[in-house]
Amino acid sequence: MPDGALAGGGGYAAAQAARNLALRQGADGSWEGEVVWCPIITAQVVILDIATGRSISAERRRLIAQHFAATRRPDGGWGLHKESSSYLFVTTLVYVAARLIGEEPDGWLLRPARAWLATQPGGIWSLPQWGKIWLSLIGLYDRQGLNPCPPELFLLPHWLPGAPTRLYCHTRYIYLGLAYLVGSGFQADLGPVVEALRCELYGTAGADDAAHHRHDLAASDAYMRPGAGLILAYDIAHRLGALWRRLPGSARLRRRALDACLDRIRYEQRATRYQGLSPVGGVLNTLALSAREPESADAVASRDGIERWLWQDDAEGARYAGARSTTWDTSFALQALAAGIGLATQGRDAMRRGYRRLAEMQACEELPGGGAHHRDPILGGWCFSDGAHRWPVSDCSAEALTAILTCHGVPDLIPPEHRIPTDRLRAAVGFILSRQNRDGGFGTYERRRGGRLIERLNPSEMFGQCMTEQSYLECTASAIRALQLFLHSGLAEDPAPVLHAINRAVKLVLSRQRADGSWLGFWGINFIYGTLFAVNALRCAGLAAEDPALDRAHRWLCSVQREDGGWSEHFSSCRSKRYVANPTSLIISTAWAVLALLDIETEPSEATRRGVDWLVTRQGPAGDWPRDSVNGVFFGTAMLDYRLYNTYFPTWALARFEACRHAAER
Repeated sequence: MPDGALAGGGGYAAAQAARNLALRQGADGSWEGEVVWCPIITAQVVILDIATGRSISAERRRLIAQHFAATRRPDGGWGLHKESSSYLFVTTLVYVAARLIGEEPDGWLLRPARAWLATQPGGIWSLPQWGKIWLSLIGLYDRQGLNPCPPELFLLPHWLPGAPTRLYCHTRYIYLGLAYLVGSGFQADLGPVVEALRCELYGTAGADDAAHHRHDLAASDAYMRPGAGLILAYDIAHRLGALWRRLPGSARLRRRALDACLDRIRYEQRATRYQGLSPVGGVLNTLALSAREPESADAVASRDGIERWLWQDDAEGARYAGARSTTWDTSFALQALAAGIGLATQGRDAMRRGYRRLAEMQACEELPGGGAHHRDPILGGWCFSDGAHRWPVSDCSAEALTAILTCHGVPDLIPPEHRIPTDRLRAAVGFILSRQNRDGGFGTYERRRGGRLIERLNPSEMFGQCMTEQSYLECTASAIRALQLFLHSGLAEDPAPVLHAINRAVKLVLSRQRADGSWLGFWGINFIYGTLFAVNALRCAGLAAEDPALDRAHRWLCSVQREDGGWSEHFSSCRSKRYVANPTSLIISTAWAVLALLDIETEPSEATRRGVDWLVTRQGPAGDWPRDSVNGVFFGTAMLDYRLYNTYFPTWALARFEACRHAAER
C-alpha cells in the first residue's frame, strides 16, 4: 500500500475501494454476488432430473461433479455450509446425486464419503426427517420409517391456531411439497442403480425395520431435537394411520387434500414465475407437478424456472444458490458509494444506473389472487432478488428505500424529473408498515401469524426459529432508518402513523440490548452484525451519541477488538447465542464494527482508526478484499457466504471514516 494510505490519509484506499465497487456493477445496473450455502440444493436438482427423466448432459454432469469435489470436506463428507462439520443429511443426498450422474462408489470422489458414512452411529436410519423423506421418494427408505406429514393438514382453516397457513412462509411451502409427495405415495423409478445404492448406503443393515427408527436422529445433524409433545403427536398419528385409512371417506378426503395441495403448489409456481419462493421449495413443487402432470406447461416451466437459481464457473462448477440477492446487494452498494461520492469519478454514473435498476425491481402491481392463497399484499415492496418471484421482504424494501432516498440527497445526482414517483415511495412505506408486528418489531415476508406453541413444535430438527415469523432485530432496524429518512424527505402525507411505527420499533430495539451492550442478530454473524444495525437505527431515530444504550454498545465493541486492530466473530455465535471470537480478525467483522463505531462517535476514536488501519493493510492492489469466512446465517445453523459483503461493507467503512475525519478536522 502506498505511503499515506493508512488511517492518517486513507483517502487513497477509500477511492480505490469505491472504484472497484463501481466496476463490479452488472450491465443492467445492479450488483449481485453469489449467496453461497451448501451442495444440498444441487443434489436435489440432480435427483429431480433423474426422477422425472430429464436428460443431464455430459458437460453438466462434469460441472456438478466438480462442484461436489470443491465442497467436499477433508473427512470425505459434506457439511451444511463451507465451514461446518460433515452432515449425514447433506453427505447422503450428495452421495446419491453423485452416483446418479455416473460417479463410481469406489472412485476418488465417493470412496471417502462411503467411509465417512460407514462410521456414523445409527447409519442412514439416523437421517433427519427431510433426508428420510427424500430417500423414500426414490425407493431408498421404507415409508414406515417416516413420521406423519399428512396433506389433510392443509385443509385446516386459517383461523385455527395450528393451521399450516400460520407457519413461516418458507417452512409452509416446503411442507406443502413434502405433504403432497408423501401423501400421494409418489416414488420415482431410478432403475438398477437403486439396488446398488441400497447396498452402499445400508450395508448389512439393509433389512432392518424402518418403523423402529422413526425418531432416530444423528448427532451430527441435530440442532432442535423434537420435544416430547411432538414425539407423542407423531406416535399417536402413526398408530392411528392404518385405522384411519380403513374408515369410510378417508380416501375421498385424501384426494381432496392432495388436490388442495396441488392447487396451492400450482398457484405458487405461477405467482413466482416458476421460480418458487426458494430453490428448495421450487424443486419440491416441480417434483409434485411432474408426478401428477409430467407433460403439463406448469411442470415444464417449473423445471426451467429452477435454472434461475443456477451459478456456474470454471473454478467451482455448476451449483444452485440458496438465494439471489440483487436488490439487497444493489441497495448496500449504492449506500456505500454515496458515503464516498467524491472518491471515484465513475461512482456517480454507477449510482444513477443502480438507482434506475432499483426502480425497475419494485413491485408496482398487486399479486392477483393472493388473498385466496393467504398471501399478504406486495404492492410497493422489493424482493431480496430482482423481484421476479414476487415475494418482497421488509428489510429489502427498507434498504432499497434508504438507498433511493440517499441518492436523492446527493446534490445533482438524480434530477427531479428522473426520480421515482412520490406515490411509489409512499407505497414502499405502506408495504414496510404492513410488516410491523404487534410488539413493534418487523417480520420479513409477512407479519407474524403463529404463536409460540407452534415454534415449540418444530419438526425440522436441523434448524431453529423457523416455524413462525419473528420480530427480527435487523428488519426492525432497517425499517426504522428507512421510515425516518422518508419523514425527513417531507413526502409523507400524514407523518403520524410513520412516527408512531418508528417509536414502537425503537422501543423494541432498546429492549433487545444485552447487559454487555451488544445486540443478537439473526441473519448475519452475529453480535457485531446485530449491534451495527441497532446502533445505526437508534442514531437515525435521534438518539444522542451520549445515550446510555449507545455508550454501552461503544464500550462492548471496543472490548472485543483484537490486538491487531481488527474484529472477529466465529459463526458458532449463532448456535450458542453468546459471543465467540474467531482465531483471527475478519474483514467483514471489522468493517461492521468500524461502521457501528462511526455511527456513535462524533470523531473517530483510536479504536476506529486502528480498525481502519487493519482494513487498509488487507486491501488488495485493485481495491478489493479477500473472502475469509462465512458472514450470513439463517435459522441458527445454515451459514452463508455473501460474496459481495467483503466488497461493499469495507468500502462503506473507509468512505464513512474519511468523511468523519474530514468533518472533525474542519
